[in-house]
Amino acid sequence: MKGPLLEVKDLKVHYPIEEGFLSKSGNVVKAIDGVNFSIYENETYGLVGESGCGKSTTGKAILRLIEPVVGEVIFEGKDINQISRKEMRKVYKDMQLIFQDPYASLNPRMTVGQLIEEPLIVNSNLNSGERKVRVSELLEIVGLNAYHAPRYPHEFSGGQRQRIGIARALALNPKIIIADEAVSALDVSIQSQVLNLLRKLQREFGLTYLFISHDLSVVKHISDRIGVMYLGRIVEQGTKHGLYDKPLHPYTQALFSASPTIKAESRKERIVLKGDMPSPTNPPTGCAFHPRCFAAMSKCKTVQPKLQNMGDGHYVACHLYDE
Repeated sequence: MKGPLLEVKDLKVHYPIEEGFLSKSGNVVKAIDGVNFSIYENETYGLVGESGCGKSTTGKAILRLIEPVVGEVIFEGKDINQISRKEMRKVYKDMQLIFQDPYASLNPRMTVGQLIEEPLIVNSNLNSGERKVRVSELLEIVGLNAYHAPRYPHEFSGGQRQRIGIARALALNPKIIIADEAVSALDVSIQSQVLNLLRKLQREFGLTYLFISHDLSVVKHISDRIGVMYLGRIVEQGTKHGLYDKPLHPYTQALFSASPTIKAESRKERIVLKGDMPSPTNPPTGCAFHPRCFAAMSKCKTVQPKLQNMGDGHYVACHLYDE
């Protein structure tokens, strides 16, 4: 089996607290605190968890839109955290981002044609005529038409604007696309259209996705493997069927129990977690989930669990499964 296209090793992003009464020396916000996962070619890896768990920060740190304090991001065998900004521009041709808000990510002063053409101007040797042809092709690929090119973003619906964002991400023929809550701002019916478009593009162009979302049903629909994040760490990881059929971590079990279903036989008893997610400025010792965990033991308060292989590519970081 070929090695992973993208490998993330012990990635950490800490923000120093510089203002206010919390500004003690060395105080930091641990946005992500040791994330590890890999993504293989033509695979969709879903990253799921509550708001504030560090999902979006992970995506931005991979692209170095946020600089990590430590960790490796190995893309095609090269640690891109060790290369210069000039070299990083070449990497961006192969790694693109689809943003959560399709309107905020598009310059309202530029036409759709100009928005899609911009990466081609900066990163390709195509002449003006060739770029116009490419823009028309990209609009057709994402389900729009060439005559949409002279229009502005405000003239489109939310779903159409997200299609424009996808066309822009496809402009340079990337190998991997990071989709950061790419459908969360859309109506449910439009979500399914965009998800089906992403799957179609993956088949046609051999794309690889890191799909970030808080919506369990969306992640299940599109992902091959899934990582569950809690307070800056991955607490469980596995294939979508392995994870959904038999979640092991108490946090994953609670998440899945809260996921709505229309099938009576699929309904599970709701697990209600006590309290809110702790602050990343002062995370709990040991397992970060232990203050809310219904199965916590004394060991959980002092010893941080490590991801351990439970077989069939299913990993969990929980002391319940210690040997």
